[in-house]
Amino acid sequence: LRESESKHGRVAMAAFVGYCVQSNVHFPWAPFNSIPTNIAPAEQWAQLPEAAKWQIILFVGFLEVYSEHSFILEKYGQKHYMKGGKPGFFPDFDTMVHPVPLNLWDPLKAYKGASAERKADGLLKEVNNGRLAMIGIMGFCAEARVPGAVPALSNIAHYAGDPMAPFAANFHLPGFAS
Repeated sequence: LRESESKHGRVAMAAFVGYCVQSNVHFPWAPFNSIPTNIAPAEQWAQLPEAAKWQIILFVGFLEVYSEHSFILEKYGQKHYMKGGKPGFFPDFDTMVHPVPLNLWDPLKAYKGASAERKADGLLKEVNNGRLAMIGIMGFCAEARVPGAVPALSNIAHYAGDPMAPFAANFHLPGFAS
């Protein structure tokens, strides 16, 4: 369960930060330059071309396979979390064919050489922040769909679609009718 909580918490933290800045940061290249920034992030997702959505989904899939593949984990002396490995462990990108300057876990090497106690404290903070981010992103989704659901968020852009079905607009499997 801890592995699942760690992954969901990490995704929720990324989603929360993304939701906070997505309407304020505008990338100047296609396809992002054609998407307005004064609409809800869920609506921005709906306006992305299907190819861009597939790139995002495939990248997340790559991260999932990379973090759970026994060949990669064994290079770091780890096992899969279902076989006695450490929940929440994400391998560095040092084993990649192409150099990757930063890693997802500890990109600035702040925890390198840290004591076990400091690492355990950091993991507890990560889990608690992930729990709070899960509540926060669901609050954003609720307010975007049902105006007034979260009074403190009454100033965010609203979304007429279904934020829990983000693939409904123009997303389908290749070769199948949408």
